Amino acid sequence: MIHPTAIIDPAARIADGVEVGPYSIIGADVEIGAGTVIGPHVVIKGPTIIGQGNRIFQFASIGEDCQDKKYAGEPTRLVIGDNNVIREACSFHRGTVQDNSETRIGSNNLFMVNVHVAHDCVIGDNCIFANDTNLAGHVVVDDWAILGGATQVHQFCRIGAHVMAGAGTVVLKDIPAYVMALGYPAQPHGINAEGLRRRGFSAEQISAVRAAYKVIYRQGLTSAEALEKLQQDDADEAVQMLTDSVKAATRGIIR
Repeated sequence: MIHPTAIIDPAARIADGVEVGPYSIIGADVEIGAGTVIGPHVVIKGPTIIGQGNRIFQFASIGEDCQDKKYAGEPTRLVIGDNNVIREACSFHRGTVQDNSETRIGSNNLFMVNVHVAHDCVIGDNCIFANDTNLAGHVVVDDWAILGGATQVHQFCRIGAHVMAGAGTVVLKDIPAYVMALGYPAQPHGINAEGLRRRGFSAEQISAVRAAYKVIYRQGLTSAEALEKLQQDDADEAVQMLTDSVKAATRGIIR
């Protein structure tokens, strides 16, 4: 159902079964998949691709020009996967040609009220972003990460898979996979063991991840020294994800 007060550009591609609420505006170069529900007073600007089964609540701004001063109107885009929940007043911006010309969001994510996803961010699947969380440009968030309310992430940082950041955390460097972080600046506080249990990690895997965490954070080693020590062992697949996230850090890791 499309409300008669909604304004939809004739060039937009709207699948069957999409609902669009009162006073929402959908521009040209927007594609919306089947079963997606757009609430009232939502603005969607293209080029933007939105998958199936998403729910976008009132006053969200999706696919707007980015806030990068280098942006000069190039045809960059936003791509959103399936079954995401995007709550009130969220804002997602398109990418820039200085990166991959694309902001990309996966599937099954929850974006609570007033979350901002800036240009060129890449977000995986099954993540939760609590109210007032802000991602600066070029941030990567891997699968199953949870960012508490008002978490602030500096540009070019990477949040590893299964990370949990507490409310009000300010992220200035990368957070490796599995790590619980809190503070300004963010500091590590162990691994997200409960989250791993809920997602089917075995007790042996969790124990191996915890042991690897201690090598990285509890033995006074540099990141390079810790990685060298861990590479001497036959790494469990779960541990490999942790070491890979440390290797990939371009801004250094939180300490």
